[in-house]
Amino acid sequence: MNNQDGKPVTQPDKSRIVPMAIIFVVLCGSSFYMGIIFCSEKDRFLSIYSEKSIESHKESSIIPLQIKYISYPECSIDFQDYTPCTDPRRWKKYISNRLTLLERHCPPKLERKDCLVPPPDGYKLPIRWPKSRDECWYSNVPNEWINKQKSNQHWLKKEGEKFIFPGGGTMFPNGVGKYVDLMQDLIPEMKDGTIRTAIDTGCGVASWGGDLLDRGILALSLAPRDNHRAQVQFALERGIPAILGVLSTRRLPFPSNSFDMAHCSRCLIPWTEFGGIYLLEIHRILRPGGFWVLSGPPINYKRRWRGWNTTIDANRSDYEKLQELLTSLCFKMFNTKGDIAVWQKSQDNNCYNKLIRDTYPPKCDDGLEPDSAWYTPLRSCIVVPDPKFKKSGLSSISKWPERLHVTPERISMLHHGSDSTFKHDDSKWKKQAAYYKKLIPELGTDKIRNIMDMNTVYGGFAAALIDDPVWVMNVVSSYATNTLPMVYDRGLIGTFHDWCEAFSTYPRTYDLLHLDRLFTLESHRSCFATLGSFSW
Repeated sequence: MNNQDGKPVTQPDKSRIVPMAIIFVVLCGSSFYMGIIFCSEKDRFLSIYSEKSIESHKESSIIPLQIKYISYPECSIDFQDYTPCTDPRRWKKYISNRLTLLERHCPPKLERKDCLVPPPDGYKLPIRWPKSRDECWYSNVPNEWINKQKSNQHWLKKEGEKFIFPGGGTMFPNGVGKYVDLMQDLIPEMKDGTIRTAIDTGCGVASWGGDLLDRGILALSLAPRDNHRAQVQFALERGIPAILGVLSTRRLPFPSNSFDMAHCSRCLIPWTEFGGIYLLEIHRILRPGGFWVLSGPPINYKRRWRGWNTTIDANRSDYEKLQELLTSLCFKMFNTKGDIAVWQKSQDNNCYNKLIRDTYPPKCDDGLEPDSAWYTPLRSCIVVPDPKFKKSGLSSISKWPERLHVTPERISMLHHGSDSTFKHDDSKWKKQAAYYKKLIPELGTDKIRNIMDMNTVYGGFAAALIDDPVWVMNVVSSYATNTLPMVYDRGLIGTFHDWCEAFSTYPRTYDLLHLDRLFTLESHRSCFATLGSFSW
């Protein structure tokens, strides 16, 4: 985003700052107080309230909380788009090979900014959902560069004080709606609830993910902070799920066998280079039977090659390499038409069992944890799905919306994980969410759209809000028990994260932060200075 040097800094509307600050303090304070009273010493996963406490709020007396206030100075206007772990100011410290400089590189403690990120000049309260999907305030994301570069492709256009999102894209000039209509014709599973979770690599301004929301599909848009600068910021300003990230040298921060579909629309990721290591990562995060959709080079090269500044022979070679690589990963061509090609990951392990030893790529050995995904290096090997989980494949898992409340098969991976613990957690959060709505009248209305559950277990809070006009980013601590596969098996989305580092997002992008089990905050208090940077 262009700097606004020399311009006065205007503070964001206090009507938003004060309620959101109160929301965070109330939730965290209540969590800490009630957690001390009601949490079982044997239960590793502490809850905000027990069922008994929820039923007797009117009867109980609340002792005033002793809150120690800490004030932070405001950062300079140069930091209005500050993303500490993906800061362009620090790119020169890292190599450009394989876009390593775009990965997370958090500053050492002595270089961290202990200040509050200011809003851009003229910042306004975001437009409310669902209107925000089609427009946002220019002053909130004042990126003139992307406006000049992409308006001719109908990504967005500036009209007066607003950015308008026509729903266009490089590969869907006639609009994202018609593009997804064709995709649904090629993949009928997009229509009947079979496909629920998706990831869009190289998402542009997230129009694909925005369109899918009306079709019952929850897509997480992924893009780095690169020369486009504000792709993820636009997505979140629009109220569409998104996160900063890049396919480079590390795994994406998601568990294995999670997404039902992955999508790349001319995302320019070199799929066949570096031993096909990026497609190996897509294979890892797709659940058995999941779909990979590609539009753009080299698909439809016989018709398109002249516009790609290359030769037909080079495109033919690229396509053959891609097809060969996908076959070696046990993908099969599912369908194709025009500019769209669809492959499907093997639905069982029969194909992997037939792979010949000493061929490339090899199967990963047992020493590589398939769900390890926080600063875990990419490996040139195939992560074979665990054959004992026979109900986690796309053809076996319950369809949406039934799967939201079906106990995930992979809960058996957890100590004391069972159907009863899952049902108890689900029931608890239904009651808790209802109580939150009494505390926070805005919750469940169009005043709150982007929510983060900062320390989730099974995604129960998100499940309890499923009928509200919100979406929830479920965060599982990178040093806690891994429950994120269960979140995805329910048809929800989330990520791993270490709260001693800044989250992978832009400032001013979340409306509500929810934190259960406040001991995490107390023991890592110094780690949370960046919270105000991406909320209210």
